Amino acid sequence: MFDKKRFMVTAALPYANGPIHIGHLAGAYLAADIFVRFLRMMGKDVVFVCGSDEHGAAITIKAKKEGLTPREIIDKYHVMFENTFKSIGISFDIFHRTSSELHHQTAKDFFMNLYNKGQFEERESEQYYDEEAHQFLADRYITGTCPKCGFENAYGDQCEKCGSTLNPTDLINPRSTLSGSTPVLRKTSHWYLPLDKYQVWLKEWINTGKLDGAELHDPATWKPHVLGQCNSWLDGGLEPRAMTRDLDWGVDVPSEIPGSDGKKLYVWLDAPIGYISATKQWAADHNRDWEPYWKDNDTALIHFLGKDNIVFHCLIFPGILHAHGEYILPVNVPANQFMNLEGNKISTSRNWAVWVHEYLEEMPGKEDELRYNLIKNMPEQKDSEFTWKGYQEVVNTELVNNLANFFNRVVVLTNKYYGGEIPDFDMEESFFSSSDPDMDTYFDSDIIHLYDMLSELHGHVMSFDFRASLKLVMEISTFGNQLLQLNEPWKIQKSEPERVAVVMNFALQITAVLAVVTRPFLPFASARMHEVLGMDFSEENGELVDIMGKLAEGEAILPAGHKIGEPIHLFTRITDEQVEIQIAKLENSKSASTEVALADTFVPLKPEISYDDFARMDIRTGKIIKAEKMEKADKLLVLTVDLGFEERTIVSGIAKHFSPDDIIGKQVTVLANLAPRKLRGVESKGMILMAENAEGRLMFINPDEDFPAGMTIQ
Repeated sequence: MFDKKRFMVTAALPYANGPIHIGHLAGAYLAADIFVRFLRMMGKDVVFVCGSDEHGAAITIKAKKEGLTPREIIDKYHVMFENTFKSIGISFDIFHRTSSELHHQTAKDFFMNLYNKGQFEERESEQYYDEEAHQFLADRYITGTCPKCGFENAYGDQCEKCGSTLNPTDLINPRSTLSGSTPVLRKTSHWYLPLDKYQVWLKEWINTGKLDGAELHDPATWKPHVLGQCNSWLDGGLEPRAMTRDLDWGVDVPSEIPGSDGKKLYVWLDAPIGYISATKQWAADHNRDWEPYWKDNDTALIHFLGKDNIVFHCLIFPGILHAHGEYILPVNVPANQFMNLEGNKISTSRNWAVWVHEYLEEMPGKEDELRYNLIKNMPEQKDSEFTWKGYQEVVNTELVNNLANFFNRVVVLTNKYYGGEIPDFDMEESFFSSSDPDMDTYFDSDIIHLYDMLSELHGHVMSFDFRASLKLVMEISTFGNQLLQLNEPWKIQKSEPERVAVVMNFALQITAVLAVVTRPFLPFASARMHEVLGMDFSEENGELVDIMGKLAEGEAILPAGHKIGEPIHLFTRITDEQVEIQIAKLENSKSASTEVALADTFVPLKPEISYDDFARMDIRTGKIIKAEKMEKADKLLVLTVDLGFEERTIVSGIAKHFSPDDIIGKQVTVLANLAPRKLRGVESKGMILMAENAEGRLMFINPDEDFPAGMTIQ
């Protein structure tokens, strides 16, 4: 993979419906940023793209909740994303947006290409429809009980508790998020991508890396949980998936296609094409050609994301790219797992999160401290956890006591002994080692050891093992601290000045190495070290190749006589008070979310009505005398209700809650003057009134058992 001429790196497009939290950073963006920065420092041709995902039901739901338009929502969060990512040091080449005209045209052209090639199947299907809101429901407008784990607030496309990908019809007890009512199925037409026809080649490509005889990737380098999730889907059998939706917000299906009116592209067709449109915009901005980055086999395409996006990037998007016929497929999708917070899953709805923009405001100047903690605990192979006490301990013991301590001591001693200049020495007469002061020479051992450590670092990064990479960076700092402790230059400066010159020169070479190699992990500290050491600021343009070349040749990175600056505090300790404030903030969030949850137990009151409005409703007592299930409708019962003066047929969506035999003879309350309507060909005349609890369980509103049918309720 790494012998490719260029790299196309993407990070999952964040939904523009809420801020960025630490789980997002640990899941996709920090890993991608480290990898890209490292590639640049190795002199590689790499483009790093991302952008706001600004379509789909999540945006419109947020807009409705906040009383804003979708445009106002996406503008708000796009700006927040840009500021947050920049402030925490994520180095995108471009952060684009899917609401742009360029993206809309790119997505429509892509869809048209597939349509003209006959890659879609137009199908009529049943989709959930909210009869109160008078609209078809997108997947995220439907919630219900997850059939896999039993979570009661799963979405129609995904369960956020267990991570399972779902279809709306998989949900148990589905309900509309618009009105709270139980949606009904109605027929609609959409264009489907026949993933079942791609089953064979996708399975071969995922598991062997080969397609049509060409070797495209090495599956041995893919993470086990990524392959496992893909194979779970493949083993279960892929099914056609709708690529369009009945929505009023999104990318239009091209108007030249018959039946396109009112149809939008499915967000999981629209969003990943955002990587392509972002690359187009980057190329236009820099007078470059975008096509080699997406269409040349000498490009390595790599997607960074969280585990909830694995299937879309490993099966659906590759299926779309291959169906188009002109695009390369990813060589790796190094998806991370989830990060938890203080013993619980991060929950945006419960505000159980560390929001990055708030952290940056409350802990100014401590961007790298957060990056370090999240990288150290990155959920690369399994879920991990962030705690504020752990954050404090790591900063104080590793960043302050190790890295900052070493850097500060070297700068202080250099200014004290040599007026801030790199000392010269006679190499032939200077023998010492960082591990044994009585053996080896400066260049014969320790410089080569430093080179070997950088080679090992390269291997870790290229294997997407960023935790091990960070650990090795800190081992370089530890190596420097051991050099000082073993030789104690502050004790022998007067008695052995030549030896001290050797020790300090080598210590300064280590600080120079650290200034460079910390750049992908701790870019802000790296910049401060560059400034103090008087080094040209890292532009991430082959610097690592340069210093490794010098080390291999036994050359100094900082030459003798080079002037450095005054000492600084590279990092400062995190106090108990700072941690207590953050923990208290989380606890307050927990209390507030509990109060909200209690409030949410009760459905909000509807708008006031006049007495005349109520008087127009004719509510009667009744008795169910016959009940049977409606054919091909799992949720509907056809009831015959005795109203005393006549018998009525009423279709009711209660089949999931009651069996027909159990409710015959049941006394009920009926809205008798509701306008008749047909449900699956059966005319329903009236509505059975029910009560529903917070868990979605229904209960009949029973009149007194001895009360005759047909009596009015006033």
